[in-house]
Amino acid sequence: MVDTFLRETCAAIHRPFNAARLCAVPMKNFKPFMIALLAVSSIAVPAEAQKGRRGEQDAAYRDTRDGAVRPLRSIENGIVPGMKARGADYIGAEYIDEAARYRLKFMRGSSVIWIDVDGKSGNVVGRAGE
Repeated sequence: MVDTFLRETCAAIHRPFNAARLCAVPMKNFKPFMIALLAVSSIAVPAEAQKGRRGEQDAAYRDTRDGAVRPLRSIENGIVPGMKARGADYIGAEYIDEAARYRLKFMRGSSVIWIDVDGKSGNVVGRAGE
């Protein structure tokens, strides 16, 4: 119905100028173009989001393999049980490559707690959100 309305409106506007045929081709190709555009954008966005996470994982793996930092499991075993005893749920961790630190994230109630841990020694070097 909308296509018919657009075609008729376009034809009515262009008929006095003998240009009604200009409406036919763009309107016919508009839907496939939009579908293709949406399909490409839905594939590209998740791929970009994964690149940043993959770089973080590669850096953590490389530094652990080279002995520059302790394995994440070792860090978690030293921090997570104490935080659970204080009523916080463990969400996950991220690796900060530039500082060779792990940032462990916890949730207690509606607040998020971040604990920065030195990757080499396993010592807590910062807290936020408590």
